[in-house]
Amino acid sequence: MAVLEDNGVYVFATIGVISIFFLFFDTIYTLLQLIHGILAPYFAPKEVPPFNEKFGPWALITGATDGIGKAYSKELANRGLNIVLVSRSEPKLQVTAKEIESQYKVKVKIITADFSNVPKAIEAVKRELGELPIGILVNNVGKQYTYPTYLGEVPEQELWDIININIGAVTLMTRFLVTRMQSQGRGAIVNISSGAECQPMPLMNVYAATKVYVKHFTAALREEYASYGITVQHLSPYFVNTKMNDFSDRLRETSLLVPDASTYVKYAVYTLGKINDSTGYWAHGIQYFFTMIPPMWIRMKIANHLNQTFRQDYLRQCQENDNYPDNKTQILESR
Repeated sequence: MAVLEDNGVYVFATIGVISIFFLFFDTIYTLLQLIHGILAPYFAPKEVPPFNEKFGPWALITGATDGIGKAYSKELANRGLNIVLVSRSEPKLQVTAKEIESQYKVKVKIITADFSNVPKAIEAVKRELGELPIGILVNNVGKQYTYPTYLGEVPEQELWDIININIGAVTLMTRFLVTRMQSQGRGAIVNISSGAECQPMPLMNVYAATKVYVKHFTAALREEYASYGITVQHLSPYFVNTKMNDFSDRLRETSLLVPDASTYVKYAVYTLGKINDSTGYWAHGIQYFFTMIPPMWIRMKIANHLNQTFRQDYLRQCQENDNYPDNKTQILESR
């Protein structure tokens, strides 16, 4: 009996040593990845082969005239790719196209498409794109709540727009171009989600749910096309200083944890072809690590608290400007 007990102790001790060994090296590896992520975009050489040779000569970016989409367009143009800009505002498309052409000396094509009507938008893209060989597709277009809101306060049309744009656009744009990439034997698809996918998110309920779709859709797509030479990347940024976060002044101040779009994209583009799932930005990676430690019910409570705070920021701004949104009565009753 004593022999059996001694053997049991040795077995559990061995398991403990092995576990500590792997934990130690996993921690060191994570630390090295963090340091690499911080420094590499500034000191690493250009991609070899460059993106236009590795994936193809053209990149198409949806939601390309503001925020992350515009920054992606510029960063990919800086790497030598010709750019297709897709957005709903033709005047903004023309301004952005001229800016990129003059600064980076690449070809730029614009396509006007409103993804709140996905079938019509897809037909417009197909018609205008013709047989252009798209090497990189950046599914960036998305719609956020105007401000953190209880479901019953959100106008029906706004909900439909969030669902159609956040789910329909990424699905149908991918379906359209993945077959081209398959026939070309190369290409990259970047689906931009959100840190909102990490837990149910009260007051941004539908928006967060659509981002879970993007995450799962991208993972399954990667597996489907793994043998065709197509890179499929999922990005889940946390807060970035863009117009999408206009509901709170706290999120319109650039900081270490809330980068501007250009800073975010400088890091995110560097991860393309290297990391399949990423926040895209090193500081967001740290946020993600600590976010995922608590159980989901705690994360949901924290998300609710944050969104309640941002909601009050927005309502305070409205009160100061005497500029309440259309559902003013409901808002005042729910405060």
